[in-house]
Amino acid sequence: MVVSLPSLPPQKNQLMLGTFVHSEARDALKFLLNAAIAVDKQGKIAGIEDARADVNVAKKLLLKRLGWKEDELDIYACKPGQFFFPGFIDTHVHASQYPIVGVFGESSLLEWLEKYVFPTEAKLEDCATADKVYTACVQRTLAHGTTTAAYYATIHVPATKLLADRCLRLGQRAFIGRVCMDDRELCPLYLRDKTSKESLDNTSEIIDYIKHIDPHYEIVSPILTPRFAPACSPTVMSGLAKIHQAQGLPVQTHISENAAEVELVAKRFPDAGSYAKVYDNYGLLTPKTILAHAVHLTEGEASLISTRKSKVSHCPCSNSALASGEARVRWMWDRGIDVGLGTDMSGGYSPSVLVAARQAVLVSRHLAMGRSDGEAKSKLTVAEVLYLATRGGAKVVGLENKIGGFEVGKEWDAQLVGLRIVGGGNIGESGQQKAEEKYEDSGNVDLFEWDTWDRKVAKWVYNGDDRNTKKVWVKGRLVHQRP
Repeated sequence: MVVSLPSLPPQKNQLMLGTFVHSEARDALKFLLNAAIAVDKQGKIAGIEDARADVNVAKKLLLKRLGWKEDELDIYACKPGQFFFPGFIDTHVHASQYPIVGVFGESSLLEWLEKYVFPTEAKLEDCATADKVYTACVQRTLAHGTTTAAYYATIHVPATKLLADRCLRLGQRAFIGRVCMDDRELCPLYLRDKTSKESLDNTSEIIDYIKHIDPHYEIVSPILTPRFAPACSPTVMSGLAKIHQAQGLPVQTHISENAAEVELVAKRFPDAGSYAKVYDNYGLLTPKTILAHAVHLTEGEASLISTRKSKVSHCPCSNSALASGEARVRWMWDRGIDVGLGTDMSGGYSPSVLVAARQAVLVSRHLAMGRSDGEAKSKLTVAEVLYLATRGGAKVVGLENKIGGFEVGKEWDAQLVGLRIVGGGNIGESGQQKAEEKYEDSGNVDLFEWDTWDRKVAKWVYNGDDRNTKKVWVKGRLVHQRP
């Protein structure tokens, strides 16, 4: 079935009022208090006014500067305890594995693939099943504030088209990857491209389909997806590299997730010298390549990845759940590698990038425990993991000029976050029963009148969940809101 861009009513200019928080730099958050941001009909930020003292003053100044009339706008104003934050960017997620989120038992990575992952992905050959899985996955991630996702689908062409359709209709910005896996030794017969030619032809079919439904890749884009080196023949990897060179499409795959996997790659490609060199030899290590995990990189591999300007998706939940290891984010930063965050469902147990951010903090502390002073600097801060979740992720998926922060000209991919203020604010004074109902729906974060903004954000990072995500916009369109 071929679909076109959703038929939606014309978008109005919008005005956002209140507090805005975003990453000013890798290690610093910026707080715009009592500010106003204007979003035009194309979903781009048209103006910003930060009056600090009075939000109404900011509103009047901005409207006057733009020549906009208030009665012609959609206006969203923060309530007490609320703030606007950029949408999260999930740089590595298996939409096809959503049914088994949190199901990894005691398995190692390769055993887990055979026991849980491959049988689950095989079920998506049935489009009715795929529709249930993909719709639920996109809706759930949107509810957690994920405005952009780099998705792995399966080998199945109709189901992968369906994932692109669902992202487009539900309004989530997405990179859609039909998974290539044609190796006869590793890939099960029931989940394998029959030939290298079929793998490449089916990939081209997905590219053509997405180009038809979203010609300029405004919301959905194809992404070339060799599952990982041992799953693909040399013909497929070389063929994908040719497509990349011809069309400039991004690439996503896995690298050095698990020690046993690294050993497997060394056996399969004995002359390559390293896992990273395998991809480089086939032309897949490029500035548009997203490498998931990168737990066991060597110095030589890090140097090569940095030279090629490839990017890394850090997946702390999955790396811990499958006992794969602790990826060294600051170590990669120090070597010039851009890093973002990935939930890596279903190895990762949560659809929330916010959970991935807090786990990134904790993993960095485990790296520092019992180490020398030199290793102690591996600890990440709240500001740094929120950078990973937004601006860092935007760099990883190649959209740093479009999304990731609040600047004029960037597209309005954002979430409205709401936290409970103890004794008032968003609870109100209209009776005990109503207050209790709102308390139950307000999440785990309690704010007090003396909390500063940096403390409020820290509380959200460590205790927040989807109940705190009140509204979500992608390219200026409201795509999710809590009732």
